[in-house]
Amino acid sequence: MKFDTSVVQTTFNSPLGPVIVAATDQGLAGVWFDGQRHLPDRSSWRVDDRHPVLVRAVQQLTEYFAGRRTAFDLPLDLHGGTPFQQSVWHALLKVPRGATTSYGALSSGLGKPAAVRAVGAAVGRNPISVIVPCHRVMGSDGSLTGYAGGLDRKAALLKLEGAAVRPQAARQESLV
Repeated sequence: MKFDTSVVQTTFNSPLGPVIVAATDQGLAGVWFDGQRHLPDRSSWRVDDRHPVLVRAVQQLTEYFAGRRTAFDLPLDLHGGTPFQQSVWHALLKVPRGATTSYGALSSGLGKPAAVRAVGAAVGRNPISVIVPCHRVMGSDGSLTGYAGGLDRKAALLKLEGAAVRPQAARQESLV
């Protein structure tokens, strides 16, 4: 992931732990749980609790976690990823709340049915957790598989959204 030096950030406390939110002049560039895998080095990013995109993102995420928001309305800046990663992240945006998909279904939907592992890697590197709903991707057997924010958080997000998840299907393996 490549991030511009003009990225600004803020942090807020969610029911699932601290969340780092980042933006550029183009839009929301990142949402990560503290300690999440693939969290970029943010040491050069300026803290700006008043940046309009960050203020809106924190407000909408707070409403989401409180069960009062079912969709997000924010400009997104996905330019930190490769064109392939961006295509996967855009495909994730089409997975509706309360529904799940699989890595294989995403691959097929992108016209690349043999690219399951590459799709899995792109899903794992999604920089905008929750809003670009990578937590809605399950294993081919319906199991909870790799989530950079942790499987407990993935299960909590799916429960919040009312997605049907088979508890006995949870497994620790990861595609990413």
